[in-house]
Parts: sequence; structure tokens; C-alpha cells
Amino acid sequence: MKTLNKIALVTLMGVAFAAGAAVLKTDPAKSTVTATFKQMNVPIDAKFKKFTANIDYDAAKPDAAKATVEVETGSMDLGDADYNKEVAKKEWFNAAQFPKATFVSSSIKPAGAGKLNVTGKLTIKGKTTDVSFPLTVKADGKAQVFDGVLPIKRLAYNIGEGEWKDTSMVADDVTIKFHVVAQ
Repeated sequence: MKTLNKIALVTLMGVAFAAGAAVLKTDPAKSTVTATFKQMNVPIDAKFKKFTANIDYDAAKPDAAKATVEVETGSMDLGDADYNKEVAKKEWFNAAQFPKATFVSSSIKPAGAGKLNVTGKLTIKGKTTDVSFPLTVKADGKAQVFDGVLPIKRLAYNIGEGEWKDTSMVADDVTIKFHVVAQ
């Protein structure tokens, strides 16, 4: 059951970023996408080992920014090989049929110094929804650092089917966090 509960983390895939007029190259060694959820009321953190972020961003023209993020659902790491296999199964991410979760921005708007509001479409397990979230961006030398948090409901994406729809074991709330370093 722990494995399935952690699979709920997969919901975290709802990864999202924002940016504008210069295509940036993501540094995978410095970037992370994680999901946090509660299993039996205990917070669980999971990391997605494989993802890509295509960010088109110019700090002088934030309204022109665009972002596309793809997360490999089968790359979720819950810290245990058995849990990782479980989360990839049909009841959770169904990674065989839906190998990627995606976010595509539709709007990125300035929201104050170093802040952006991002809107777009999040697709997980074949289900697409409109999402919005705040994003911070800061310069770090030649790189841009994007940090954001996107809360989602795992059941909206059919993550945790059958007996796993019961939210007393694995909570419906999942928080996707991302830290993307790109230049």
C-alpha cells in the first residue's frame, strides 16, 4: 500500500515553468521536479529523475515568454525500487500508456519584481486541465533560476484508480515543486 500511496506523488507531474524571448538551455544537474503528498497523513516527497523544460524567456519581455515541460512519469523516485515500479502501474501513472506528463504555457504575465503568473495546460495520464501558478525568476550569473509550486488534485488526473481512489490512505492533494536553472 505504501507503494501505491507514493504513486500518488506521480500526480506531481503537473510540472510548470514560465519564460520569454530567448530559448534557454536547462541544466539538468541543477534542476529538479518533485511531488509532495500525504500517505496516511505523513508527507512523502518524490523526485522525477527525467524531465525536459523548454523555456523561451527574455527578462525584458516577460509577456512574450513561453514554456513547455515534459516529465517522464516512469522516472518518479520514491526512494524504493518496489514503490517506483508500483507508481508506474496502470492504477497510478500508467507509464506504459502515458509515458509523459506535460505542461504547456498559454500566458506568462509579470506580477512584480522577480515574479510571474503562469497559466497553461497540464496533461497527466491523458487528462488535460487548465492550471495557473505563481513563479519566481532570478538571475544567477548568466543563468535564470525559475522556482514554482503547483498544487493539484491527483484524482482529477485518475492517479490512484480502483481502491486507491480512497483518499484516507493517499491524500488527493499533491504539490508539484520545480526548480529550473537555465541559460
